[in-house]
Amino acid sequence: MRKLLFAMIALLAVVGLSAQDFTIVNGAEPASLDPHAVEGVPEHRIYMALFEGLTVSDPRTNRAIPGIAESWSFSKDYKTITFKLRKGAVWSDGVEITADTVVKSWLRKMDPKNAFQYADLPAMYIAGAMDYLEGKAGPESVKIRAVDKYTFEVQLVGPCPFFADMTTHYAFAIVPIHAIEKYGQDWVKPGKIVSNGPFVLSEWKPQEKIVVVKNNKYWDAKNVALKKVTFIANDDINVGYNLYKTGAADWTETVPLELMDEVKLRKDFHVAPEYGTYYYIFNVTRKPLDDARVRKALAMAINKNDLVNKVTRGGQIPANGFVPPSAGYTPAKGYGYDPETARKLLAEAGYPDGKGFPTLQILYNTSASHKRIAEFIQAQWKDNLGINVGLLNQEWGTYLDTRSQSHNFDMARAGWIGDYLDPSTFLDMWVTGGTQNDGLYSNPKYDELMAKSRVTSGSERYQIMMDAEKVLIDQDMAVLPLYYYVTQNLIDLNKWDGWYPNPLNTHPWKFVRPKK
Repeated sequence: MRKLLFAMIALLAVVGLSAQDFTIVNGAEPASLDPHAVEGVPEHRIYMALFEGLTVSDPRTNRAIPGIAESWSFSKDYKTITFKLRKGAVWSDGVEITADTVVKSWLRKMDPKNAFQYADLPAMYIAGAMDYLEGKAGPESVKIRAVDKYTFEVQLVGPCPFFADMTTHYAFAIVPIHAIEKYGQDWVKPGKIVSNGPFVLSEWKPQEKIVVVKNNKYWDAKNVALKKVTFIANDDINVGYNLYKTGAADWTETVPLELMDEVKLRKDFHVAPEYGTYYYIFNVTRKPLDDARVRKALAMAINKNDLVNKVTRGGQIPANGFVPPSAGYTPAKGYGYDPETARKLLAEAGYPDGKGFPTLQILYNTSASHKRIAEFIQAQWKDNLGINVGLLNQEWGTYLDTRSQSHNFDMARAGWIGDYLDPSTFLDMWVTGGTQNDGLYSNPKYDELMAKSRVTSGSERYQIMMDAEKVLIDQDMAVLPLYYYVTQNLIDLNKWDGWYPNPLNTHPWKFVRPKK
């Protein structure tokens, strides 16, 4: 039935394609269209079509460029940033966007009553915001304000020269408070949703597709070339690849592992370095995963070179550290393949040759690729440690709830693409109580180092973060890095312009256009 459904979609797409219509195989059904509830890549792509924050990600560099804010400036100590909003920016219903809209939007995101994922991202860097998020103070403690109708000011906990880049992320989204007050949670439904991005919602067929069309009220509408973007909800990699091959889709970023050799020969296949890491999360509150020796043994029993060369085969780089290397930043050393030492550690923890080790499960979201990786690791642990693990597959929404809300898992597959180009986007995740800290890791020394990094600058700040990663990985092995990502996109760049390989694989729709 599912294959028949997508065959019908493909036929309709081929019939309806025009030079200004774009179709993407977008992965799983989005969990929500509310920007403040977004926490995954499929939702992020839709967010970039429907909404715009103070800044937008540059399509080539991923650095911040003007969005709703036409400009910004820092104080000399980089502890205060002031955004100048553009006059004439409105919601799709014509209501004006002002500095007060931004204040109310950010306070909604960080309101502890809402318990939004990612709320700690702005709260960690805005002065007074963490007290608000943790329920220790009211919204008046958050040091953001509307200086006047078009001037928005943010006071930061320390020097943060990359803060503008952070605001490209949906954690800093601006939302239509007036529509939310009118409709409540139903405000995102067709016919009620109000947006301010280059497109507006036209159609939403759950588990099938979302269609957006050009927003003529968008402040930069004259420079938006696409008339329609269709997001196909599909997490079957083979179906997605066939949709692309038949011309029913213009872009897909998932490639069947068994067809990798064939796909590599295509001129429309684009591989580039990506600022991201594929990893497994340990639930460190569960025995025996609460023992760092066990976690280190599991890490050292995986041949990551074989994983990337024989399983993923797409140019990925084996990772022992969590943060990808970058200028000025060297990742933690971590633990490479050493099954002999792994067996000794497991024996020290009370499980010689794996005897008495409980049968744990690896949780992953539905995907043939994730399944193959999990099967490889399952076999590695059986062969090298003598332990058995099971595999648990869940569809995207259920998987997110299990991993992020109930934390009802032993080990879970995860991937993290940087929210912005700075190591903190990887390391802030693991502070005690963090909304992305799904493994419930806690180490006061780690928290102390990360807090110190937010009030420090320059090379000293990088050194503090490197020290923090050594605690996270070398000392505690709180998460299990497997490989650093590369982007794997299928898109015909002889047909499309404004789409460029970039380190975050982020491609704002306002820049995509037919090639002249």
